[in-house]
Amino acid sequence: MKHTLKVTLLLALIFFVAQIAGLAITKEYISTEEYIDPETKAVVKQIVSEDLPYNIERPEIEESTSYIWITTAVIIGTLLLLLIIKLKKMSLWKIWFFFAVFFTMAIAFAPFVGQIIAAILAFVFALIKVYRPTTILNNFTEIFIYGGLAAIFVPVINLFAAFALLFLISIYDIIAVRHTKHMVKLAKFQARSNVFAGLLVPYGKSNSIAAEGKGIIKGKEKGRIAVLGGGDIGFPLLFAGAVMKELMLANPEPIGFLKTLVIPVFVTFALIYLLITGEKGKFYPAMPYLSVGCILGYFAVLIFF
Repeated sequence: MKHTLKVTLLLALIFFVAQIAGLAITKEYISTEEYIDPETKAVVKQIVSEDLPYNIERPEIEESTSYIWITTAVIIGTLLLLLIIKLKKMSLWKIWFFFAVFFTMAIAFAPFVGQIIAAILAFVFALIKVYRPTTILNNFTEIFIYGGLAAIFVPVINLFAAFALLFLISIYDIIAVRHTKHMVKLAKFQARSNVFAGLLVPYGKSNSIAAEGKGIIKGKEKGRIAVLGGGDIGFPLLFAGAVMKELMLANPEPIGFLKTLVIPVFVTFALIYLLITGEKGKFYPAMPYLSVGCILGYFAVLIFF
């Protein structure tokens, strides 16, 4: 077992909450409308994407090929971060991370509290997260960050692209963790910088997010920390968001949203399975397991709901 049962369940619970919150945020940025097809005279229902706040523009890409652009962006971002590590520019990483947190959280908060208050809250949380981080604040902000990302990308992803993205990212995760091992290197760098993109559950009462390795701090039990990378939260959410769009077309919007919640349930159980069957001290690519959970959840929705 990779972690204690208590830590495993707490990590899974925070992950589940992040998925639900992310879908709720995403739903605020998409809706449906009906129009009459001029040729068939039939009533057609379509998805409408709400504009992002602060004049932020979504990438202008085709839904069917969006997985290529997103995967490419992930690889480019990884290469840039590896370059920052090589140059030992810790401050540059913190600035980059600050703006990423600020904009995604502002997008996440805006539909609920308005743009001005959202920007103020996002600025404060981003500042503390980067320069005075604690595990509680880290996990709180992570719950909303990926909802902001999903609000940007879900409107430009269709179901085919969502499946393709799961496949490509799962392959990439296996290569990055088991072969090139650069994902482990990135996790250690983030831990040393005391700025981590992902969930953190410390053993004992420690409130520090400093870690050595991806989820393991060598030494006494009370010094260990269980972690889950940000991509492991974000990509299942993008998939669930794409499914939610399809379900909102086939059902009233609230029903489509509720049916989509089946997917986070399955993905969370997939995460628990990985954490229970994994060995302490070893590094595992989580996305293949989470992708299976996404797919099983999708078919459960089709069959039972």
